[in-house]
Amino acid sequence: MRPPARHAPAPLLIPAGIGLLVVAIPIVGLLQRAPWSSLAAQLTEPAVLDAIAVSLIVSVVSAVICLVLGLPLAWALARVELRGGRLIRAAVMLPMVLPPVVGGTALLFALGRRGLVGQWLDRWFGITLPFTTAGAILAATFVALPFFVTTVEAALRQNGTDLEEAAAVSGARPLVAFLTVTVPASRESIVAGFALAWARALGEFGATVTFAGNLAGRTRTLPLQTFLALESDPEAALAISVLLLTVSLGVLVALRGRWLMR
Repeated sequence: MRPPARHAPAPLLIPAGIGLLVVAIPIVGLLQRAPWSSLAAQLTEPAVLDAIAVSLIVSVVSAVICLVLGLPLAWALARVELRGGRLIRAAVMLPMVLPPVVGGTALLFALGRRGLVGQWLDRWFGITLPFTTAGAILAATFVALPFFVTTVEAALRQNGTDLEEAAAVSGARPLVAFLTVTVPASRESIVAGFALAWARALGEFGATVTFAGNLAGRTRTLPLQTFLALESDPEAALAISVLLLTVSLGVLVALRGRWLMR
């Protein structure tokens, strides 16, 4: 049940209204300048279609990786008394507050051809990640993974361990209990975390351009195409921005009952 409506005092409403304007005015300005009459034509240009294809590949694969790696990680943070757990959690959450360009620089010096790990990947397996689609996926995963882990860990802590303990008493092995009890009980939060990770990967810019570059058909995603278009074709940049804004808004609206209201 919702709490009874109350009359908010003006000293609270005034800064609240200003905060709302800070968010709303740029969006209204974008929509007001958008080339609505040529929007479809702008979004079907070959360069934009290539960027859409790259963005879909990068964001979907990144979100799947976040699901595969993030679900066990969220479970471990929520259920296991890890030594140095606070430090581990802080490290997992760090990409959420780290400037994306710094994240891309860290990836470059860790996984570049002369990086801490990248030099051995190149020497032993011939794997080069910078300036490749795989590198763009890795950069997107780096920034998107914390969103998935945060959402699912919160749900696991809220759900408690009663069902898992009951499954253990019934003789279920830990992995079986995880797959048949824990995952179904957290299904909505897993879906929400997956959607948030996908949306974050779709909008990634800084880490991608630093680590994977801006190569057409390989690493040039929609945000990179938007930045490039701002210099030569502002209408195209506005059209792509409207597309990304629509997708982001759609994700938030779809998750309103599953995540934002939890």
